[in-house]
Amino acid sequence: MTTPVSLNLHYAEPFYGEHEWQQLQPAVSEAHRLLHEGTGAGSDFLGWMDLPVNDDQEERTRLENAAAHIRAHADVLLVIGIGGSSLGSKAVISALTHSFHAYLEDKDTPDIIFLGEHLGSDYTAELFDALADKRVYVNVISKSGTTTEPAIAFRFVKSWLEDTCGKEEAARRIYATTDREKGALKTLAHAEGYETFVVPDDVGGRYSVFSPVGLLPIAVAGISISDLLAGGAEARHAFAAEGLRHNPAYQYAAFRYLMYQKGKYIELLSTYEPKLTDFSEWWKQLYGESEGKDGKGLFPASVKFTTDLHSMGQYIQEGRRHLFETVLHIGTSTKEIKIPDMSGNEDGLNYLAGERLHDVNEKAYQGTLLAHTDGNVPNAIVGIERLDAYSLGALIYFFEKACALSGYLLGVNPFDQPGVESYKQNMFALLGKPGYEKQRAELEKRLD
Repeated sequence: MTTPVSLNLHYAEPFYGEHEWQQLQPAVSEAHRLLHEGTGAGSDFLGWMDLPVNDDQEERTRLENAAAHIRAHADVLLVIGIGGSSLGSKAVISALTHSFHAYLEDKDTPDIIFLGEHLGSDYTAELFDALADKRVYVNVISKSGTTTEPAIAFRFVKSWLEDTCGKEEAARRIYATTDREKGALKTLAHAEGYETFVVPDDVGGRYSVFSPVGLLPIAVAGISISDLLAGGAEARHAFAAEGLRHNPAYQYAAFRYLMYQKGKYIELLSTYEPKLTDFSEWWKQLYGESEGKDGKGLFPASVKFTTDLHSMGQYIQEGRRHLFETVLHIGTSTKEIKIPDMSGNEDGLNYLAGERLHDVNEKAYQGTLLAHTDGNVPNAIVGIERLDAYSLGALIYFFEKACALSGYLLGVNPFDQPGVESYKQNMFALLGKPGYEKQRAELEKRLD
């Protein structure tokens, strides 16, 4: 079957035996059954599996109308969210829009700025300096409305926007993506008159790219959400087979599990395309939050080549052999740029004159692939032919499907994140939140 996403394990095959691969088949089949029958851990959060095809047409129409309105009237869209509420849309937008959009004079879409991802004072204060004289719209994304970082950011933005353009106009410019019926943000949106979109009950944040969580900012950026969803739908069909032989998503999950069993505890996602830097951040959350529990799981890290070959390359080549690489490979570039000739040839590179920069980058990829495998670093290659909305939609679904199966192979719930609450509880206590007085005293003693 031809699939929109390819997997090449040729450079990883020396690191495991065929018998090991075959022995995994029963576990993969069982994980597939748990996933597709909805009988595994976290089965209340399997709505992501059908998001590309289960489109709410009424909400889709409202979403596209809202995106068109924002594109027509806004200079800036502020997207307020954290984790799964922002990483997916940021990944798609940075991958598919002009790398220097903010510097373009002639553009028909607003600049999109992400906020609520941290508690940095300088960054937040300086943002409002940059927004002076800008026509600003807001998409605040939170199922509960009480997550600390985005909730604080929204307080700042709401106050600034109301002071700048008045309460009624501010309400027209704010769009809330939140719970269908309940929660602090839903209550506020109803009281203030914000237009709202729904965070599905059965979809966790890190699997929510194909829901309004991701689709509204993506549509505002001028990216075809129809093409993105079509790619996801094609991947849903392509990666539905039970067995390893015909399912690259399951092959990738099985490969990762074999590496983990052999003591390769760090997975490096490497890319040779700077536009995929934010995609790597989305991938890290997807796998880190899904697998890292019960004392188990690979540590997901990312590197950007060739940049990091001049910083992390030495360690990857000759450091501890506890890592493997998954390489994101793009077959063709969308823009052609050729290396110019230089009279005098001072840098000695005239032998490359007339070559496409993409082709030079390709040779760097091939040379690194061989060097790293020679250095006993297993390499898997996940490829798409080109960087467009359809292919990226397929790639997103590929990683989501593989991640769900990986979690079940590990014996963990790939759809919860209980450990994330620990820092929150400590922070609430140290900030003096009512009801946390005892915990505060205990924590302050530990910090002395």
